[in-house]
Amino acid sequence: MRCAFVMSENGKRRVVVATRKSELALAQCRQFLAQLVARHPHLQIEELHVVTTGDRIVDRPLSEIGGKGLFLKEIEESLLAGQADFAVHSMKDVPPELHPGLVIGCIPEREDPRDVIVTQNGCPLVEVPQGGLIGTSSLRRGVQLLEHRPDLKVVPIRGNVGTRIKKCKDGLVNVTVLAQAGINRLGLQDAVSEVLSPEICLPAVGQGTLAIELRRDDAELSELLLTMQHDETALRTMAERGVMGAVEGDCKTPVAAFAERNGEELRLRAFLSEPDGSNIRRREIRVPWPESLEEAGGVGRSLGLSMK
Repeated sequence: MRCAFVMSENGKRRVVVATRKSELALAQCRQFLAQLVARHPHLQIEELHVVTTGDRIVDRPLSEIGGKGLFLKEIEESLLAGQADFAVHSMKDVPPELHPGLVIGCIPEREDPRDVIVTQNGCPLVEVPQGGLIGTSSLRRGVQLLEHRPDLKVVPIRGNVGTRIKKCKDGLVNVTVLAQAGINRLGLQDAVSEVLSPEICLPAVGQGTLAIELRRDDAELSELLLTMQHDETALRTMAERGVMGAVEGDCKTPVAAFAERNGEELRLRAFLSEPDGSNIRRREIRVPWPESLEEAGGVGRSLGLSMK
């Protein structure tokens, strides 16, 4: 296994980062790398672009092909083989359990976690015509939007952000649903028709957050990456992931969790239903702001267990 911090010819420490090669994955990875190098200018970063199983199969919903972990498998293999030193993921793609040889070494500051809609004519959700089509492969989004507008119909669409926006503007669907974080990272704010409040559509676990993953035994790189940790984001994210772990959530489970800081208080909201949208459960808890990631995760697990 190759060691982190191989010296390059210019005297800088060479580090290889693995990422998916989609436009959004590259944008969010490079934004993090710019911040990392600004803080640690002695680093020379090289990118390893990985095409994952989830990237190759775009004609079926993720729930039919194995879930969001399919966006990690090949990237994690590159870490374990020593081809890359760390990886940048969207946290919402990271399942509750990691490979035992890998860890999340850093959780940077969160982008806007909310969902947004793009509509064919730019109208808000309330003005979408009766019987209109919502294009999304997310069970979480579909169930919540149908709860708000039961007259609409959900049809599955996949593809990158630009592809889904184009499908909507071309009239294949009336509405498509996206993450505000991805919109912001790609500079596509002008395409947004409405930002959905968490009361309408509770965000996915970790939405808007990045997960920086590396080998468990790489102590030197772990120490360096930890300097990029955003403590509030990390605590909020661990509370949300605690919910997901407790309900054993995956792409076949309409589950959402959203943690916020209100002064010295943690507010955690969660949503769970059956895949067909039945048996909807919503829970909320307010507790003193947790002092550790383990405590935050425990709050989430407790809330999640109350929903099972």
